[in-house]
Amino acid sequence: MSAFFQWQLVWEYFPKILSALPVTLMIVGVATIVGLLLGILLAFIRVEKVPFLSQLAAVFVSFIRGTPILVQLYVVYYGVPALLQMIQVDVSSWNKIIFIYITYGLNTAAFQSETFRAAILSVPVTQKEASIACGLTKTQMYRQVILPQVVRVALPAFGTTTIALLQDTSLAFTIGVVDVVGKARAIGAVTFHTLEGYVGAAILFITLSFLLERVFTGLERRMSFSKTKQQTAKVPLISWSKKQHKVKTT
Repeated sequence: MSAFFQWQLVWEYFPKILSALPVTLMIVGVATIVGLLLGILLAFIRVEKVPFLSQLAAVFVSFIRGTPILVQLYVVYYGVPALLQMIQVDVSSWNKIIFIYITYGLNTAAFQSETFRAAILSVPVTQKEASIACGLTKTQMYRQVILPQVVRVALPAFGTTTIALLQDTSLAFTIGVVDVVGKARAIGAVTFHTLEGYVGAAILFITLSFLLERVFTGLERRMSFSKTKQQTAKVPLISWSKKQHKVKTT
């Protein structure tokens, strides 16, 4: 058993695996930003039913949600250079991680767009009608009335998708990007102690997932507290005076 698995090797390899963490975090960061911006845009297009673009967005989201991310990665890695080559654009000098950014950004955008679309549709239609009746433009309505409510509703699902994204980065090594899992795989290929490297990677992923979960839980509690505080401030305090026999509102 000691020859098969050694705990001391886990801690010996851990600093090497940790050195690849910035690559993994960069993938998560770029994909989250792209997914957030593009996801909101896709959600807006589908909610507003923009001609042609709405149908195109629906097909894109359906494809992304219906195929494994590994398939999407290969489609981008091999398909994008082939398409660009048709217009005489050579991308052979591109760093492989660019294809990772594109794949994970598009994947995250598709899932986040459904999160934001559901959150937008959860806002009562009466609030939209009241905003327009008050003279707000559609842009002002979304910015001042809709989006603050959308953020509260979408935050839990957004956090879940981000944590899932962190775990999905483990496939980046399939095209040669040395992330956390790629480093563990490389260590195993050299030392023939593959399990120790993967255990170290698992410890790192569990720790990061726990930290992200606590961050999003804290944000949810803070937003819920702010919402409750605002609602409480708007509730009138009513006192009854037996001598004056009338209601006083403060």
